[in-house]
Amino acid sequence: MAKPVLLVVEDDEGLAAQYRWVFPEHSVLLAGGRAQAVALAEKEKPAVVLLDLGLPPDPDGVSEGFATLGELLRRAPATKVIVVTGNSQHESALRAVAQGAYDYCEKPAEPEVLRTIAARAAHLHALEEENRRLAAAAPSRSPIERIVTAAEPMLKICRDIEKLAQANVPVLLLGESGTGKEALARALHDLGPRARQPFVAINCGAIPENLLESELFGYERGAFTGAVKQTIGKIESANKGTLFLDEIGDLPHPLQVKLLRFLQDQIVERIGGRQRIQVDVRIVSATNQGVEEAVQEGRFRSDLFYRMNAVTLRIPPLRERGGDVLLLANYFLTRFNREFSRSIRGFTEAAADALAAHEWPGNVRELENRMKRAVVMAEARQIDAPDLELAAPAETAIDLDLRAARMRAERAVIQAALARANGTLSAAAKLLGVSRPTLYGLMDAHGLSPEAARPGPGEGATEEGASGAEVN
Repeated sequence: MAKPVLLVVEDDEGLAAQYRWVFPEHSVLLAGGRAQAVALAEKEKPAVVLLDLGLPPDPDGVSEGFATLGELLRRAPATKVIVVTGNSQHESALRAVAQGAYDYCEKPAEPEVLRTIAARAAHLHALEEENRRLAAAAPSRSPIERIVTAAEPMLKICRDIEKLAQANVPVLLLGESGTGKEALARALHDLGPRARQPFVAINCGAIPENLLESELFGYERGAFTGAVKQTIGKIESANKGTLFLDEIGDLPHPLQVKLLRFLQDQIVERIGGRQRIQVDVRIVSATNQGVEEAVQEGRFRSDLFYRMNAVTLRIPPLRERGGDVLLLANYFLTRFNREFSRSIRGFTEAAADALAAHEWPGNVRELENRMKRAVVMAEARQIDAPDLELAAPAETAIDLDLRAARMRAERAVIQAALARANGTLSAAAKLLGVSRPTLYGLMDAHGLSPEAARPGPGEGATEEGASGAEVN
């Protein structure tokens, strides 16, 4: 196993040379000043830096040492910096820790003390690197690149997307704002045979009604005032590819008629033109409105609705995706730490509780924005609830009904076992240490539907169990 790299920043060459034998368990690099230290830190990525605050051109002060500390933390935020100070520089040492140094020690320092501090820092660095690696790998359970999830309802949506990508059928995505409808629409395109062709998206609710028709179908020169040249519409631009119609529920009624005609024969006529243009476009649509209710109320044409929803996928909101909130929060923390050169290490208990308790009306988009703001503005090493602009949940009165508490705990354990076993009953029973008939009885007692699980191989799956096997 390779030794952890330790960078010593010390202008006294004799003292710097002694550090080589003080740290035999490290690969020691030496730097005499700021420029050399920064260059080595960027090239070698040391786990630990031992930094003397008294560096030239200010060997009797601390200005150059603090400038070096700031530069090292900006360029290599994961590095653990241990500052070395004189006996009279206690306030400087505390200031350095407040600015991001891992620890400090005073001259003259005992070799054993230095070794202990450096070993502890290297161990913490290794743990944090492993956490970052695991956080980056956690989303890999999702088969779709842009979707970060470990929740079974969302994973099922991802599996459905993989199947539908190969089939040239219209798909309607239903879900609240911020649940990832466009990411799923792009996945339908990218995973299918049209991946090398255009993906064209248009938000039907963001364009004024008098402009939406020309945006969709295009127009000929002179078709109306201001039409100074021929313009290709979004539908024609998506030829051979995919057209994503977001917020389809906001489509004006006159345009619903024209879109229905296009869906029937895949022919476009530009505004002001007479030429019938044959195109080959796959339609994926999405809305956060109750489009079924709009059909019943006559605000949305039923024939268009049924033409567009050969397959309907209902995307669960973030509040129904279990542990995905913390999974996504850690994902965004890693991403924004890298983007903004921060080294925030995680969440306080209050922040984790606030994340879990919040209803997330804006779903993944809201979580992403709150995390971005928190990473930029946080002053401590961990994100707290106020950094997220969330209130820590109030403590609730303890339910003293012991039997009810046992029932809740038993139900939670059964659900966790089913989730870990991916819904396979035999595997879940083995995890729980019970027989499969006993598990059936427990699920029935707790009102857990067997349709949420599936039998293992060779267990004689019923028709219901086989068809009902069951997320940022």
